[in-house]
Amino acid sequence: MPVELKILVWGVVLLLVHIFAAAHLKTRQFGPRWNMGARDETLPPLRPVVGRFVRAQANFQETFPIAIVALIGVVVAGRTSEWTALGGWIWLGARVAYLPLYGVGVPMVRTLAYAVSLVGLAMVLTPLFRG
Repeated sequence: MPVELKILVWGVVLLLVHIFAAAHLKTRQFGPRWNMGARDETLPPLRPVVGRFVRAQANFQETFPIAIVALIGVVVAGRTSEWTALGGWIWLGARVAYLPLYGVGVPMVRTLAYAVSLVGLAMVLTPLFRG
């Protein structure tokens, strides 16, 4: 299996970590009845840490489709290389770092991790733009 697909599988695991971390913290704030219910009621604002994990999840879900297209794209196009593998690992590593940085509220370093993840994606995408 190409390394880019392995990276994508680990990206799916990271998505699940985002989902479960945010859901766990929301359940701790609102209780298990809320979690198992229809969730129709109006809720108070999220606590700051809970809100950060929810926003981190949303951010990952916004950018993960780009990673999916990039990583599958280079495999399908036959454009994989050490460069695309390195870019994929950079993307994944930066995204792994992003979640706890955002969760504990580290402002500028979190943004740097996000920027590094974009550099990794650019490394994967670049071969797809070359004719």
